[in-house]
Amino acid sequence: MRKSIKSSGMVFRFKRFARKKFSVFNSLGKAVTIGVLSGCALASAHAASVNPKEKSELQITPDTLQEVELDEIVVTATKADLPLNLASKQVTLITSIDIERAPVRSIQDMLTHIAGVDVQQRGPHGVQADISLRGGTFDQVAILLNGVNLSNPQTGHYSFDIPINLSDIDHIEIVQGPSSLVYGASAFAGGINIITKKDAHSNAFIEAGAGMHALAEAEARLAVKSQAWLNTISAGYQRSDGYMDNSDYKIANVLWQSQFRTNDAAIDIQAGFNDKKYGANTFYSATYPHQFDDTKSIFFSVKGESTGKLKLMPQIYWSRHYDTFQLFRDGTLNIPAWYKGHNYHRSDVFGTNLNMQYASKLGITSFGAEMRNEGILSNVLGKAMSDTIGNYTHSDNRTNISFFAEHHFVFDRYTLSVGGLLNHNTALPDQFSFYPAINASFRPISELRLYASWNIATRMPTFTELYYTTQTHIGNTDLEAERSEAFEVGLHYRKNIFRTDLAAFYMRGRNLIDWVKTSPDALWESRNHTKLDKTGFEASVNLNLTEWLGSQQPLQTFSIGYMHIHQNLLKDELISNYALNYLRNKFTASLQHEIVKNLSLSWNFRWQDRVGTYVRYVDLKPAETVHFKPFSVLDAKIAYQWKKMNFFVDANNIFDKKYIDLGNIPQAGFWLSGGANIRF
Repeated sequence: MRKSIKSSGMVFRFKRFARKKFSVFNSLGKAVTIGVLSGCALASAHAASVNPKEKSELQITPDTLQEVELDEIVVTATKADLPLNLASKQVTLITSIDIERAPVRSIQDMLTHIAGVDVQQRGPHGVQADISLRGGTFDQVAILLNGVNLSNPQTGHYSFDIPINLSDIDHIEIVQGPSSLVYGASAFAGGINIITKKDAHSNAFIEAGAGMHALAEAEARLAVKSQAWLNTISAGYQRSDGYMDNSDYKIANVLWQSQFRTNDAAIDIQAGFNDKKYGANTFYSATYPHQFDDTKSIFFSVKGESTGKLKLMPQIYWSRHYDTFQLFRDGTLNIPAWYKGHNYHRSDVFGTNLNMQYASKLGITSFGAEMRNEGILSNVLGKAMSDTIGNYTHSDNRTNISFFAEHHFVFDRYTLSVGGLLNHNTALPDQFSFYPAINASFRPISELRLYASWNIATRMPTFTELYYTTQTHIGNTDLEAERSEAFEVGLHYRKNIFRTDLAAFYMRGRNLIDWVKTSPDALWESRNHTKLDKTGFEASVNLNLTEWLGSQQPLQTFSIGYMHIHQNLLKDELISNYALNYLRNKFTASLQHEIVKNLSLSWNFRWQDRVGTYVRYVDLKPAETVHFKPFSVLDAKIAYQWKKMNFFVDANNIFDKKYIDLGNIPQAGFWLSGGANIRF
């Protein structure tokens, strides 16, 4: 559906206007002008004298009028529905086109190509990876699917156990820096929101592939559009024997979505199931190479949305995650007598929230409340139960209650957002904490946005950090909540052929949680680091070479990105497993070009340098503490388009680089795979 907004003699046409995200601006009683920036950019909401009863004129205009095509990209960096150009924080977008061009098999693989994201993979193709932002840990990042927080309260290791296939994704929003006001208390270092496609018409997609190490995959997606209803269902399966001993895996996903749209209301329903089984080699302790993990996750959510000056957006969601962890995989010989059996965990999350948005001549006000209950049943995590439930002998439960408010002052060239989060967790009796946020942006010209932000955030410890006590680890029930304060300034500039982003930040961290040990042969202990400050910057440049050099030459796009972080730590001589092993430098580059008509080639390069150490094991015993070494990886994808079919070959780690990016886990070398897909 296409609609145009007529303003000041220029017409801007939105390609996707189905969700009517900009309807709130109609209620401002102000004329709205749109500027071109970052695909969809709302440059200003004019405070011109317009009758409050009048709405911005939506109409089809003659072809003789100037038209500018804009994508309706509304980001979630604030509580209000604001276009990307009004965002006063660093927001990185990964589009479906980016995903299609890249030689990747999972979201985690895709994130390795983003300079501002640290991905520590334990296994291949998203089997398990720790995702962190700006030197934080994997437990400090909120993971969302269409705005539903699916972060796992047991441990962030499992936060990406979500039922989604790459073909489902419209775009991914990466919001850097503390974002508790937007995403809740788990967004200590930022949030990653995965947005699925909202198909304009019925269609189908099928893909199959295979590759080295007995890799096999299949994926299918069906969308049925009928007037106001859109229903989609997708399923995917992937398996491999692995690139080393005990690195095999099987992953299955099923996702169902139903969307109902009218001019006055919208309802979104989604439900999914994810099943993973994988050899965990030395994932959590290098002493035991025969670990195995069997996880299952289920989730369901319903979200409503009204229109008008007061917009209501209620939401209810539920998720459940099962984890059976085997320190000694079934069938392992010579299991020691002290091993009493596998670890069994079941975590449950139930949440409900109400976000309200009110539009007035003073701008847009967002306010509301959220309740999120987190519980766990386990045979090792939690407090002992008087009555057992199956394999579960321990449990714990906590509820997080928060109230939020944020107001956005929108002027011709300025946007000022002021808000705060009032938060209470039942694990902290009789304690309410306030976390303010101030974000501002200035647009001196339509192509340039300058911004600054100040945010304070918190994070409760996971159930693993509190209770995980085994032959190798000691939990800590006295852990305090983490707290951070962050300052950021940056700019975003875009012309037709050129786009650049630059951000500089400073973060003060207190009571940061980490697994540490006092010596190589000691046990890992969960502790609060008293002080950890970070400074850094991110920069990226993207060139549209087709627009610049013309369509008659083969080069299409080129991009580079760089991130640098420096930490100041109150020295305590502890060996860190996570928090101090931060990514100091990361450089990425990508190039897409055409070989011949319909035959394209994509190159993706990354180099990274990690600060920190790990205990190197020899013959399954700790030997010495060594530093991480810098490494570089080159990937490529060649694709041929024939009618509705696409054939592709992926070459990962072309130069067969041997490297370690997490503990003692060697990463996969050269891996060749390929396949084909068709769209109906």
